[in-house]
Amino acid sequence: MKIDMKQPILDKNDAIARELRERFAEHHVYVVDLLASPGSGKTSTILATIDALRDEFNIAVIEGDIASSVDAEKIKAQGIAAVQINTGGACHLESAMIKRAIDVLDLERLDLIIVENVGNLVCPTDFDLGENAKVMILSVPEGDDKPLKYPGVFQVSEAVILNKVDTMPVFNFNQEAFEESVNQLNPQAPIFPLSATTGEGLEAWTSWLAERIRKA
Repeated sequence: MKIDMKQPILDKNDAIARELRERFAEHHVYVVDLLASPGSGKTSTILATIDALRDEFNIAVIEGDIASSVDAEKIKAQGIAAVQINTGGACHLESAMIKRAIDVLDLERLDLIIVENVGNLVCPTDFDLGENAKVMILSVPEGDDKPLKYPGVFQVSEAVILNKVDTMPVFNFNQEAFEESVNQLNPQAPIFPLSATTGEGLEAWTSWLAERIRKA
């Protein structure tokens, strides 16, 4: 006899995610679930996004990490509400964790919640958090072959940020091959090349996001 433990877990997760999505819609809050590997530049991209959008939108961040509150403290230092979730070893966030996190946030005052998921290209793809969009960050040093090795995360993402593009010559990153692979997996997802040093490309990403927040 084979017992499938995954489906009951996902069913429970999805039920809570539906409740969350209704709450977010009721309060017109747009929610982004940010997926990436450790070191890809998630937190720095979040900080840059906050800086670009904070004059128009009220923003909060939910930080998912196995341990520590380092990233949440960086967000709070910018005057932005941040809730830290430590998974204690779990490789992803689940909707029940998000439900507890938003209980300490004032949804009536928020326009955007950015969820920084645990650094992982596999587990978070299966778990609906009630978000409006999953967005992936890939940094150039990780290699242009990642869509071939981890297709799932590209397939579920509504947009892809290609970070640290300044380092392409160093790592022999083939941007054309990368974009072709992403387009084959997910032709609807825009790709936003971004410089982590100069910020070039940030406006295209934040304009895309701002348009969706306004429609929430």
